[in-house]
Amino acid sequence: MKLQPAMTSEALTRLKRARGQLNAVIEMMENGEDCRAALTQLAAVSKAIDRAGFKIIASGMRHCGTARDRGEEPEMTEEELEKLFLALA
Repeated sequence: MKLQPAMTSEALTRLKRARGQLNAVIEMMENGEDCRAALTQLAAVSKAIDRAGFKIIASGMRHCGTARDRGEEPEMTEEELEKLFLALA
């Protein structure tokens, strides 16, 4: 299934925010700042990346369901989507 802007805009926003947070963590580490603050930011980055992945899976599920409703063959099977979902969990 190809990533389409309509399907991934929310995930992309989360990933861009995570990229900024990750850059901040790297700067904190390079500058020898407090480990608690760096780890808090790192946890936020991790959660943002996970949520972006789940958003992409959810969009794919909707996209494939819509294709099925129109009588078309979806680009991915339910099993393939489930495997991707479990890879993120």
